[in-house]
Amino acid sequence: MAPKHYHFAAIAVLLVLFSLPSSSSASTPPRKLALVQQQPLTLRYHNGRLFKGKITINLIWYGKFTPTQRSIIVDFIQSLSPHSTEPQPSVSTWWNTTALYKGGPCTIVLGKQILDEDYSLGKLLKPPQIVALSSKVQHRDAINVVLTADDVAPDGFCMSTCGAHGSGLGGKHRKTRFVYAWVGNSEKQCPGQCAWPFHQPVYGPQTPPLVAPNGDVGVDGMIISLATVLAGAVTNPFDDGYYQGPAGAPLEAVSACTGIYGSGAYPGYPGNLLVDPSTGASYNAHGLNGRNYLLPAMWDPETSTCKTLV
Repeated sequence: MAPKHYHFAAIAVLLVLFSLPSSSSASTPPRKLALVQQQPLTLRYHNGRLFKGKITINLIWYGKFTPTQRSIIVDFIQSLSPHSTEPQPSVSTWWNTTALYKGGPCTIVLGKQILDEDYSLGKLLKPPQIVALSSKVQHRDAINVVLTADDVAPDGFCMSTCGAHGSGLGGKHRKTRFVYAWVGNSEKQCPGQCAWPFHQPVYGPQTPPLVAPNGDVGVDGMIISLATVLAGAVTNPFDDGYYQGPAGAPLEAVSACTGIYGSGAYPGYPGNLLVDPSTGASYNAHGLNGRNYLLPAMWDPETSTCKTLV
């Protein structure tokens, strides 16, 4: 099945935004990279359905991931819901900003996990194949996330996108509309685009890269893209929620704040962050099982600003 629509996770270099085919045509070619011009930061609500209540995140692991890589991402998903033992600032505090949108709060629950280590559809994936992979699990009140390994090349990956979210039709009679997302591991293909600030950027100021909080440049970069598309999927699941600009190339909850991770951020500099004294790793959010993560700023509808955790 062809995708309903795609939205890209932004590659955080000089405020570059990426967008995928819009809802009007399954064969619409990917849009090219374009510099985002500075403009008033107002995400308008377009009166569409937003996610709220309990939302299940199902994971489809496509290609080979190590158990450690999977645990980094699983711990992040589970950290989106509050836990009494987590120190602040936390992943769940970051996620709570989505509750300020008209949809209200979302409680994230980890659902099914499917391992496709044999590359059932090959290593070159087209958008309809991403949708097909995502449709293998439940559709109702869920976001089905396809995670591609570092040797898989989805269409447009690195050239114009690091990740995306969209909607499609599934179910027995293909009448059930569901939401999906995709994020790729860029470590071997384009870490300077999709794993910044943990790798030297391809363009812009060549500031020293940060140390990845979980010791994996590719997966820690995936966390940034995953956070971006999940926030977009909740606040603009069907192309009529919160966004700025044209529906086919929108700025969403996180992509409107590209490149901002801490206070004082500017193009090429992610901002003031916390640093682990034992490893030198930079982060801004605590998660479960003692993990730390670096999460992008999210647009706050109450202040109309990009809110950071530190």
